[in-house]
Amino acid sequence: FRTFHPGGQLGANLTQVREVMHTGERIPIVVTGTGMREAIGQISQKGFGCVAVTTADGTLAGIITDGDLRRKFGENLLVMTVDEVMTKSPKTVTPDALVATALQAINASAISSLMVTDGGKLVGLVHMQDLLRIGAA
Repeated sequence: FRTFHPGGQLGANLTQVREVMHTGERIPIVVTGTGMREAIGQISQKGFGCVAVTTADGTLAGIITDGDLRRKFGENLLVMTVDEVMTKSPKTVTPDALVATALQAINASAISSLMVTDGGKLVGLVHMQDLLRIGAA
């Protein structure tokens, strides 16, 4: 169906996450133990409203969102490390998942970004705007 109707919402929802996710240098990412100043810099620089936190080997450890920053704002945020602020076990999706699955996870959790993992390793990020751009939402 997607082959014959690529511009429709059904076709968009049958797209795999790997086709719309951001990868490489586009992903806002820091490693565990990083100071919050650097993490906030990544959030601002990359423009997704979040930063992924990984271990040294690339395993996803958590996520810090704009909401996390607001909740911790009065608690000496700038002297903390990402480990103290991050949400552990963030919502994820695999690269082979359908965009419809990613959209469902984003809507169900009222979030705007979803981390893409493969075997626990961070491989990408998909944002609600990406899903709107392709017509899935």
